[in-house]
Amino acid sequence: MSDPRAAARPDETALVVRVDFGQCTLVTDAGETLEATVRGRFMGARKALGNALVVGDRACLTFERERAVVHDVVARRNVFSRRAAGERPEEQVVAANLDQVVVVTSLARPEFKPGFVDRVLAQAEHHGIPARLVLNKTDLGDRAEARALLDDYARAGTAGLAVCAKTGEQVDHLRQVCRGRRSLFVGHSGVGKSTLLNALFPGLELLAGDVNRKTGKGRHTTTAAVLLVPELGLELIDTPGVRSFGLWGIGPGDLEQAYPEFRPYLGECRFANCSHEREPDCALRAAVETRAVAARRFDSFLKLREELAAEVAAQGGRVRPREAGA
Repeated sequence: MSDPRAAARPDETALVVRVDFGQCTLVTDAGETLEATVRGRFMGARKALGNALVVGDRACLTFERERAVVHDVVARRNVFSRRAAGERPEEQVVAANLDQVVVVTSLARPEFKPGFVDRVLAQAEHHGIPARLVLNKTDLGDRAEARALLDDYARAGTAGLAVCAKTGEQVDHLRQVCRGRRSLFVGHSGVGKSTLLNALFPGLELLAGDVNRKTGKGRHTTTAAVLLVPELGLELIDTPGVRSFGLWGIGPGDLEQAYPEFRPYLGECRFANCSHEREPDCALRAAVETRAVAARRFDSFLKLREELAAEVAAQGGRVRPREAGA
């Protein structure tokens, strides 16, 4: 039993490193790890998705009988969201207060999926968060293909790096570009994200999953977002591998703004309402023909815009709010 004469611990703020139902794990500025409960009235209507408190938040703590309780959150400078799984359109805030998003993909097993990569990059652009593309498993694919992919994304303004978590190729380089930045790692199941994080910082001992040989899809190993601090000044957020990624806050009419390499050509077409599909004198299609804009990125854009238009139509023409979760 605690001494009732002992001084009460003063309120403080701490970094949220993991969130579970009704409770969370935090790290104080002194390096102490705390388990805290979250007041139900604070979680409010967003409790089901946990958007009120996410990894990367600065939580305001009070101490009740030596128990840490989260009662508020410091205003966020940014969030990274996605469309939550399920039929109803809902926002899922993945993490907050980020310096960069690292999209981890692979050349093979599973094969590179431009649709997934472009969705994540579009979401990061929408939130104004710098993004980086990491192409893993270079030992299993064609290096010329890897260079071509990275060149296409470089023209889109996205820095890229070809790595091999198993051999250690370019792992040191990736470690350097993560230092001093809170980095959110996002990737398809099976691309080797956990293996890569283990290679970056041995001792993390994250569970690495296998790829199903029949389906070519990965098995989920991480079950919740978790912020790792393997050394001072370095913060890595590992997230569960996903098989699909739904955009949030981006509609078919403004998707083109989430492709930064398109912007010099928008408004330069003959027709103000150009759809960039069949109209004559389309500046964006001309940029694709001259390879100023990568064809794979343009094709991905058209396909994604069609999917978003179908989604809006299915919702009776209602467009989701542009921003939420801040």
